[in-house]
Amino acid sequence: MSTRPPLPPFTEETAKQKVQAAEDAWNTRDPRKVSLAYTEDSLWRNRDTFVTGREEIVELLTAKWERELDYALRKELWAFDGDHIAVRFQYESHDPSGQWWRSYGNELWAFAADGLMARREASINDVRIEESERRILGPRPEAERGVTFAIR
Repeated sequence: MSTRPPLPPFTEETAKQKVQAAEDAWNTRDPRKVSLAYTEDSLWRNRDTFVTGREEIVELLTAKWERELDYALRKELWAFDGDHIAVRFQYESHDPSGQWWRSYGNELWAFAADGLMARREASINDVRIEESERRILGPRPEAERGVTFAIR
């Protein structure tokens, strides 16, 4: 069996590493690459959509990044315990018409012993913004890793 460190049970340091790794992967906007962090039968709730397994994850993410253009994400550790991590996040993107959005959310993650995510539940709300209001301008620079981001 291959593993995806860091492995549960998480410490504060390893939970933060897991969150940053997820942020980095999602910022690639590569559905196949992102899907490899999840178990073959991973269960997701993403907004009002439910998917099971890597192939459905790839389909969901492919459609997501066809709608949410120039997507850029920030994640922050909220809490952790054993094999569970909770995060808050924000991302910005624009739709095909050019309207910019900031999306706020919370995720609950449960991990298998091998470090792959077995369950992800995401609640997300979208707020219209002007392009001039953007503050997430691509992947997080090294100097900003671990820095808390504003709520609005």
